[in-house]
Amino acid sequence: MRTRPGITIIGSGFAGIGMAIKLKAAGYHDFVILEKAADLGGTWRDNTYPGCACDVPSHMYSFSFELNPGWSRMFSPQTEIWDYMRACVAKYGLASHFRFGKEVVGLEYDDAANRWQVGTADGETFTTNAVVSGIGALHIPSFPEIPGRERFRGPAFHSAEWDHSVDLTGKRVAVIGTGASAIQFVPQVAKRAGRLTVFQRTPPWIQPKPDFAFPPAAKRLLRLPGAARALRNSIYWVLETRALGFTIDPRLMKVQEVVARRHLERQVPDPELRAKLTPDYTIGCKRILLSNDYYPALTRDNVELVTDKVTEIRENSIVDSAGRETEVDVIVYGTGFKVVDALNEQRIIGRNGLKIQDAWQNGIEAYYGVSTAGFPNLFFLLGPNTGLGHNSVVFMIESQVGYVIECLRLLSKTGARALDVRPGAQRAYNDRLQERLHALIWNEGGCRSWYLDEHGVNRTTWPGFTFEYWARMRRPKAEAYELIH
Repeated sequence: MRTRPGITIIGSGFAGIGMAIKLKAAGYHDFVILEKAADLGGTWRDNTYPGCACDVPSHMYSFSFELNPGWSRMFSPQTEIWDYMRACVAKYGLASHFRFGKEVVGLEYDDAANRWQVGTADGETFTTNAVVSGIGALHIPSFPEIPGRERFRGPAFHSAEWDHSVDLTGKRVAVIGTGASAIQFVPQVAKRAGRLTVFQRTPPWIQPKPDFAFPPAAKRLLRLPGAARALRNSIYWVLETRALGFTIDPRLMKVQEVVARRHLERQVPDPELRAKLTPDYTIGCKRILLSNDYYPALTRDNVELVTDKVTEIRENSIVDSAGRETEVDVIVYGTGFKVVDALNEQRIIGRNGLKIQDAWQNGIEAYYGVSTAGFPNLFFLLGPNTGLGHNSVVFMIESQVGYVIECLRLLSKTGARALDVRPGAQRAYNDRLQERLHALIWNEGGCRSWYLDEHGVNRTTWPGFTFEYWARMRRPKAEAYELIH
């Protein structure tokens, strides 16, 4: 097996697959895709919890160059998205580029050779000119630090590692966490569990999910030339209008809040429960969630919402800050992912022995979320500050993939071996970025979220419109990079 590819892609989610397709289209065929699991798909392979679906419309949460007029619903379920990804791999002939079971444990730059050494958990080393990291942010499950968590005797698992061997029928189930995944699986668990107790730390803002099945006639219509493209474009601009409150002024989120409040009032008639479910922070400060069945699930006779903090887990029970002990058979953690840590915990050594942790000692950052000074020819997809609160990250991935291709073309054109973003360019970009973020809703909305690092700095989201990011990513500025010959 070849271990000296020209380019190495890490991860096989939307980022890795999109990068691979565009490399081939640009004439780069000498690459491998290293995937730690036994199959492709990233987030959409791993998350198999009941009710798992996308919360961005399917016609937008897909590649612009590979439209799918056959989506079954406006918001597709996990299995359908995973099938779409596999279909893309088959259509573009990527199968031979995959190396499964290859968990990357370290990247080390060789200054003399201007190449990267990519080490995998099984002891293999890939020597490569460039590395594209498409590992994504939502793949390291985050567990809460609750005393006694390891003492619990029953089944306990994270939603991203759902244990399908556990039958929840008639069981006393506890769900800890009420984020994006929880609001999808809680309604499904509520139907089966004998008793469901949902432990909520902070209520999310939830809006109605405009979901529906596409009838056969609509699918036929979408197969007409230009129809799927027109639908995608209209969805894009509708979603982009939601950015006004995110990117310009938090006060513009008032309309979004009215929609969410009405949704809550309509679905939860009990004023006491409604009070528990009403957030005390500005909408958009945390991710806005979409659901039509979460609130109704909490009004069921077999479901209880607990807002007192979980203080201890015992062998067969959970204790909250009010001193109440709730006996449970199964615990499901819907507590999200280590987002900022996903990049920070990697073993990456760049030029002159620079460790990524030292480069990021004041917080993780990159130039346009893609390049970090001191790490030549290492490109991040969905890197720092390229996440979104309002549109599809697949759009951001495509902008970044195009940018990486242009960086590779710049190398070919100049005959350089590598390019490294200049520290001054990175500093200037991130200073502007943080100055802009400082006044926006993620910092000013009155909440703590996974968008912020331990210092309260937003290292996750892009502060502008997605078309603005796309426009800036059309061509790399050669003067922002040092070319290494």
